[in-house]
Amino acid sequence: MDKSWMQVPNRFTSREYGEGINKLLTMAKQNAPASNTFRCPCRRCHNNFFRPLEEVEDHLFTIGIDPSYTHWIFHGEGENFNVSSSDDDEETINSSENYVDDMDEMIDDIRAGSFMDHADREHGPSSSDPSMTDGQSKNFHQLFEDAKCPLYPSCRKFSKLSFIVKLLHIKTIGGWTIKSFNMVLQLLKSAFPEIEIPNSYHEARRLERGLGFTYVKIDACPNDCMLFWKDDADKEVCSKCNESRWMSTRLKKGKIPQKVLRYFPLIPRLQRLFMSKNIAKSMKWHKVERVDDQSTLRHLADSKLWRQFDKDHRWFAEDARNVRLGLASDGFNPFNNLSKPYSI
Repeated sequence: MDKSWMQVPNRFTSREYGEGINKLLTMAKQNAPASNTFRCPCRRCHNNFFRPLEEVEDHLFTIGIDPSYTHWIFHGEGENFNVSSSDDDEETINSSENYVDDMDEMIDDIRAGSFMDHADREHGPSSSDPSMTDGQSKNFHQLFEDAKCPLYPSCRKFSKLSFIVKLLHIKTIGGWTIKSFNMVLQLLKSAFPEIEIPNSYHEARRLERGLGFTYVKIDACPNDCMLFWKDDADKEVCSKCNESRWMSTRLKKGKIPQKVLRYFPLIPRLQRLFMSKNIAKSMKWHKVERVDDQSTLRHLADSKLWRQFDKDHRWFAEDARNVRLGLASDGFNPFNNLSKPYSI
């Protein structure tokens, strides 16, 4: 469906905008016939609020639709969510009799990237092979088994691992609760006893953690004054507001923090980009494959600032694997007054 009218509304007539809005509302009604309220995708509500259809329509015509909402997953378009592999994988799928996913190859990339011997980088070439601890070896052995295990005996489309990863992906996209995710798992196991899937969300997450999707939990002040981290890791109360770090509870389950920050370390996430052969190729494109034409601006690497940085830091620019980061604050809400569930 052509949605260019959402991005540059001034180029289009009111008739074209009205037709687009009517398509959205019609799709929403068709996919939720028993509901009287719908998520409002206007510039103010950002799909965070459920409103009557008339009010949603009024918002869309008076305030305008959120131009970043290009895939209408909350209004029915998500029903056709494609859980199969990407277009790049289709050639592999059609030319192979194995599973359509490439989980085993991805796991091998992760194993090689995570446990490679760094001695050659710091002390020159090393004759030792990459090594893993017993726990890591056992974990990867289990992942390999899950990647090779079909979802059910005659299944050629999904392995146990690929199916649960895609199911977790849909949970995230659709905003499922843990309870609803567990209910879906139990329903699938009841309807199809032969399928190999975890019994609960926590079991599924243990599978996923083996792929490296982990984070660090850091206790925080309930009023967002500070983090109980590094030099402040052992403090019991906030240094600014004196609020207790812990919940007051009579249950004997140990101390429970009032607020927790989940932190995704940046460096491992950047390193992980190079663990996939396909993504690693794209990460080095600007240096390896880009046509260096100074008369045309096609990529950030063609800019004056990028070229000046290369001159000032030649040691950095020589290695195509070095990454330059840019911080974009689009969509972040530092004052928490625009119905956003996060702040910068």
